[in-house]
Amino acid sequence: MSSHIVTPGPYRATKLWNEVTKLFRAGMPLKKHRQHFRVYTNCFTASAAVDWLHELLKSNSNFGPDVTRQQTVQLLKKFLKNHVIEDVKCRWGMEDLEDNSHLYRFPSTSPLKPIPNRAPVLRKKSISMMDRESFFKFRGSKKFDKEILENVDPETQESPVGSSSSETEHCRELTEDDIQVIWKNVTLTHLQKLVGSGSLEDVLDPAQVNPQFIIYNMTKVNKHGVVSLEDKTDDLPHWVLSAMKCLANWPKYDSNQPTYPGFERDVFKTVSDYFYSLSQPLLTYQYYELFVNILGLLQPSLERVAIEGLQLCTLLLPPASRRKLQLLLRMISRMSQNVDMPRLHDIIGTRTLLVQTFSRCVLSCEEVGDLDELLATRLLSFLMDHHQEVLQVPVYLRNAVEDHISYLKSLTTYPGSGVAMPTYSFCRLISTQEFEEQKLSVSQTALADLLESLIKDKTMSVKEKKKKLKLFQKEYPDIYSRRFPTTESEAQLFADKPKIKPPMLLSIKKAKTFSIRN
Repeated sequence: MSSHIVTPGPYRATKLWNEVTKLFRAGMPLKKHRQHFRVYTNCFTASAAVDWLHELLKSNSNFGPDVTRQQTVQLLKKFLKNHVIEDVKCRWGMEDLEDNSHLYRFPSTSPLKPIPNRAPVLRKKSISMMDRESFFKFRGSKKFDKEILENVDPETQESPVGSSSSETEHCRELTEDDIQVIWKNVTLTHLQKLVGSGSLEDVLDPAQVNPQFIIYNMTKVNKHGVVSLEDKTDDLPHWVLSAMKCLANWPKYDSNQPTYPGFERDVFKTVSDYFYSLSQPLLTYQYYELFVNILGLLQPSLERVAIEGLQLCTLLLPPASRRKLQLLLRMISRMSQNVDMPRLHDIIGTRTLLVQTFSRCVLSCEEVGDLDELLATRLLSFLMDHHQEVLQVPVYLRNAVEDHISYLKSLTTYPGSGVAMPTYSFCRLISTQEFEEQKLSVSQTALADLLESLIKDKTMSVKEKKKKLKLFQKEYPDIYSRRFPTTESEAQLFADKPKIKPPMLLSIKKAKTFSIRN
């Protein structure tokens, strides 16, 4: 059964639920079954539904191959509760479905969850109101308080009273508040470019973003890139750190610790109990919608975009949460790759157990959603495989901030005011069609940039580059054809191969031949 990618935007979890519901209803095979001396038509067993839906979820890029059979059973229970399915006696509303031969069928209509209507989108052509107020506010100017920023033409604005053209212009001095706003705006600007949605405010409230967290997470790190907390009361307890080190370095743990059969399972339970006891998931309830939308980028052709998006998103976290996330991912990544790690469960493999155990500790919604567990599993699996790249400090962001600060300091200022010349822009209401066209152009620009980065990546082998370009061509043929309009232009990319010099021939002395006479 084919599926499509649910693109980033508001209410993405609801859209995913509706997509899975429609695919399940359209594709699940219906048969005739006999039960208790009765024949039921157009129905299916619970086990058959688990089989079919499990394969659908694993092959669907919105969820990925790490979805377990038990998670599929949990989703079917939610289907039964929400009347997506019912048993052959028309009963529904409970979550008592099991992986067995009990018979179920579809009701006449499977309800889809409504998606709230949104108000018309107000798009701005230039910097936001927050930018203007933060960077160009006339401190101590009565004239500023009386004017409306949106509708003032800078060319007609009068010079401040009492100013003289002969006065010396002063350089603008940026305050600590200005620096924080710069960090926040540059980070959100880069994030919106990567996500590609029409407006980041659809999935994130910029007013709730704390720029101090971004600065701390970028600057207060140790040699391994892990956040160092100045307030140790927010750090992991010593006994939890000790338990995590024990599991991460197994079997090279402290010899003073007790050893007995099942010791590693007790240590694992100690760690998992601590993370379950936290009041919030590590990615926080506040950013749930943001991270759910990043899941739309977890495709082979957009892997680099997803990594950079997660880099920026995790910088928004409180430093204590980011540090806990870093240490947890380092631990479970080492455990999943450790061939010497004893089995922590009699049936479930180590990697699957780690994902199932900690997924809800990393991502969950304050109001429990029907797809929370599947979405959290998908995200944690990706973080486990790419945690070193995701949680490293992005150097390009620091450079962008420093460049922006230098630019602001070089702006022409009002004589004697110490404040930069204000720049105004205007807003206009655009239609839904214009908004969709702008959103498409932004997404295509980001994809074109991604293609260029693949082409210019000198660290990638030729074989790997050809593979990634082929995936990109399959997913986005229009963008690929614009970059390579002919087969000759495509072949030229790999035409200039360095010539391999033949090895130098060493002079070899002929060994003396021995004669019988000698």
